[in-house]
Amino acid sequence: MNQKALAVISFGTTYTQAQDAIFQIESTLSRHVKDHDCFRAFTSKMVIAKLKREQGQLVATPEELMEQLYQKGYKEVLCQPLHIINGFEFEKMRDALSAFKDKFEKIQIGRPLLTFEEDYAACCRIIMRYAPAPNNRALVLMGHGTAHYANASYCQLENTFRALGHEHIYVGTAEGFPNLDYIISRLKKHSMTQVHLMPFMIVAGDHAQNDMAGSEPDSWKSVLEREGFQVTVQLDGLGAFPETGALFSAHLDRAEAL
Repeated sequence: MNQKALAVISFGTTYTQAQDAIFQIESTLSRHVKDHDCFRAFTSKMVIAKLKREQGQLVATPEELMEQLYQKGYKEVLCQPLHIINGFEFEKMRDALSAFKDKFEKIQIGRPLLTFEEDYAACCRIIMRYAPAPNNRALVLMGHGTAHYANASYCQLENTFRALGHEHIYVGTAEGFPNLDYIISRLKKHSMTQVHLMPFMIVAGDHAQNDMAGSEPDSWKSVLEREGFQVTVQLDGLGAFPETGALFSAHLDRAEAL
């Protein structure tokens, strides 16, 4: 029996099409460490419950998965979270895995997408490859946002775009700063009239579908249109791009022992 397991852990999503982004990264990571058996876990119990109730999908929490791996006889666990930043969700997941240190010979964890300095330029290149050419319009990216100090990663990402010569790319967050009001003030300051919206999230799930692109009056698209901007939308999660999986694979190579 193989004694090495790969645990790919994400927040999760109930949007069937958006799940493909997670599955694609899992496939890339599994090919990268072929000597490990690949397993999935979601951190959101709400997502897990809804998937079970509405779609009959059974997805384990990180704690449940670790116990299952222990019971199956695995000795080593290599974990790659699909978080964007080193925030609360990552810390909660790491703490959950730490409780199993005595049950395995080795537990190693790769870091979230925006961790190392070179990650920022790599993510900028990914976005610029798949976003439409600027043509005098602004590109506005929606990140999740958090009260955690790691939220500063979004500001570093925008400044990296600037350093690479992309002046009219703005990174905002749904639940943190910079928020949409701040983004709008900067769009107006630079006399931008056309905006292309795109999520900076692994999946184009609820935040992207509703908070960013939805028809409700408080969505980013609706607010921007009321402010007089011409708005286009791109509903691609980062996981849909092969380069994102490659970046997470590189993080696996730098996984740290608990």
